[in-house]
Amino acid sequence: MLTTLNAIPPTLVWKDVLARVVQGEQLTLAVVELPPGGLVPEHRHVNEQIGLCLQGTLTFRVGEETRDLGPGGSWRILANVPHEVQAGPEGAVVVEAFAPVRDDWAGLEQAAPVTPRWPSPS
Repeated sequence: MLTTLNAIPPTLVWKDVLARVVQGEQLTLAVVELPPGGLVPEHRHVNEQIGLCLQGTLTFRVGEETRDLGPGGSWRILANVPHEVQAGPEGAVVVEAFAPVRDDWAGLEQAAPVTPRWPSPS
């Protein structure tokens, strides 16, 4: 599949948190948009998760470690480790990879079409 981010419909993965998801056979890639102050509450899943902040700021807690991250900040979350994240005052855009695939996202609600916040229009 070759496409653009704008052509991928957003999925509502948490309250006010949108993801544009590309599913592979063995991993899921997502560009996730968090609104200003948006919270992804503590949770855990069987997927290993690796991410990179593209835009905005986040306060991330993984296990017992908490850190503020901005553009270029990255994280690695092993399977079944509790974690949560809160976006800063301007929100955030991140790219994340999950392995194995996020099958639990298959039945989530599609959000209304909206232009992605990243990449910025040229």
